[in-house]
Amino acid sequence: MRTIRIAAAALIVCTALTACAGQDAGGGSAAPTPTEASPVTELPTPDPTGPLPQPTDPVNPPAQPGHPGKGAVTPPRPTATTELTLTGRIEAGVEPGCLLLDGYLLLGGPREVLTAGATVTVTGKPAPGLMTTCQQGTPFQVASAKRA
Repeated sequence: MRTIRIAAAALIVCTALTACAGQDAGGGSAAPTPTEASPVTELPTPDPTGPLPQPTDPVNPPAQPGHPGKGAVTPPRPTATTELTLTGRIEAGVEPGCLLLDGYLLLGGPREVLTAGATVTVTGKPAPGLMTTCQQGTPFQVASAKRA
């Protein structure tokens, strides 16, 4: 009989502690759990009196004071008007019919020369704004191609 009383008392104490575990000391309400996070009602707004952030070019960042050389000299990026000559081994793209050379997606050109695995020299212009279905590489309009 004594064992039953001790077990019952222990069960009551455990139940009471479990019920109190989720309450904070101040208001008696349960503390939010990770799944019960408070909803966001407002997003922070920028200070209208503060300075506006200046846009930066991620490719050619401005030189930082105290960091000599950072952003000061960078090679020019090829544009659509810049003609390039690429030499290397052509790789097959992830989509059928897509051919890549040095990160460029080869468009046009003689298909008997431009085949996966061939080592070639191609001349043409990058066309970074051109939409393709190949999903990889910078589009490159091939003007001429020959096996190397």
